[in-house]
Amino acid sequence: MTADGNKVKKQIAVSAPEEFALRDEVRWLKSEDLNLFGYLRDSMNKIEPVYVSTYPPSECGIAMFCKDLSSSVAKYTPFSKPSIIAVKREHEIEPYSRVVRYQILRENRQSYLDAAKFINDSSIDIVSLQHEYGIFGGDDGEYALDFLEALEKPAVATLHTVLQNPSPNQKRILQEMGRLCKAMVVMVKMGRKILLETYDIDPKKATVIPHGVPNVHRVKASSVKNALGLSNAKIMSTFGLINRGKGIEYVIKAMPKILEKNPNMIYLVLGETHPGVRKYEGESYRNMLAETINDLGISENVRFNNRFLSLSELVRYLCATDVYITPYLNKDQICSGTLAYAVGCGKAILSTPYLYAEEVLADGRGKLVDFESSDSIAENVNLIMEDKELKESMENAAYIYGRRAAWFNVAVDYLDLFHRIVTAHQSRDQANINAKE
Repeated sequence: MTADGNKVKKQIAVSAPEEFALRDEVRWLKSEDLNLFGYLRDSMNKIEPVYVSTYPPSECGIAMFCKDLSSSVAKYTPFSKPSIIAVKREHEIEPYSRVVRYQILRENRQSYLDAAKFINDSSIDIVSLQHEYGIFGGDDGEYALDFLEALEKPAVATLHTVLQNPSPNQKRILQEMGRLCKAMVVMVKMGRKILLETYDIDPKKATVIPHGVPNVHRVKASSVKNALGLSNAKIMSTFGLINRGKGIEYVIKAMPKILEKNPNMIYLVLGETHPGVRKYEGESYRNMLAETINDLGISENVRFNNRFLSLSELVRYLCATDVYITPYLNKDQICSGTLAYAVGCGKAILSTPYLYAEEVLADGRGKLVDFESSDSIAENVNLIMEDKELKESMENAAYIYGRRAAWFNVAVDYLDLFHRIVTAHQSRDQANINAKE
């Protein structure tokens, strides 16, 4: 980066204050207490799931999703911690917590079969597979099929990507997953429609469960801004792993028009460059953004926090946000954890009209802006900031919608699904035993 670029990078660093407004603490029973509650343990822990996914400290949105889902479900099974099978690259060392009971080496095909055997030989009742083509080995992640074929326990796949126009191999993989899994979970109704129309998935298997969101108590943004050292600013924000598909440059280019009417507006870009992107192109995208900021003379009004943020940090920044924006470029995107979290925090939200945003932000829960349009972004940001009633209406509608998607509700949906599948599986096993006798 140039000397000017280094100057910008220094100016736009943002530090995070202490934890604020999260209410999702988990306290595990001590091991020595478990023997005192034998009856309760048998009656409450009816389901023992295992989750197959990337997992923290891997810097990945699906890893964070898996952690949130597994820990939320575990609150309803307090006598056992969640079990994780983590998917990782063979030469990477990850300091996993004890909940990771087994590791799949991403590009090692035998590792998938070994993981399936580990599950088959265990007391695990059901497998929850977090699916995105890029996190598994083989062409388009096809090694996940080897794992599912070898399983003797029922499996549920949560789909973080559902392509409207898949390649032949991508379509084959998802169709095979539909055959091998007892249920396919998507996060919006449109995802289910695509499964039925594009992939011919059995309608009985296609299930909609919303993306979970943190259980956040609404607070005044001003109190959080004080903790961030931004007490006199209006705040826009975008968070997540940074890559060219995020469209952040269009928000930056909208800033001059936004600043004409909101001179104290600051745009926070929160999160590090996607590790996969950084491996192949370094920080070229972030450097391009910094150059654009310099060219526009707005270095005091755009700030970055270039690292993978914890959940509590993300929530603090969201609580301080006046307008949250996802200016993404991919029309077919069917899931966005960042948008889900902004909804859960009750924010006024702008987004380009990708599939997930169109459904989640309907009915006044947000506003849609044109793809690749700085003018559309500036116009709508200024509209929201000028119209207090509109802003409050959007915030209230988003927060109410987000309550249904709070992790403690989503966990109940997953547990209900797990219970129905395990019960049916056990009934079939018993029927087979009876038939043999």
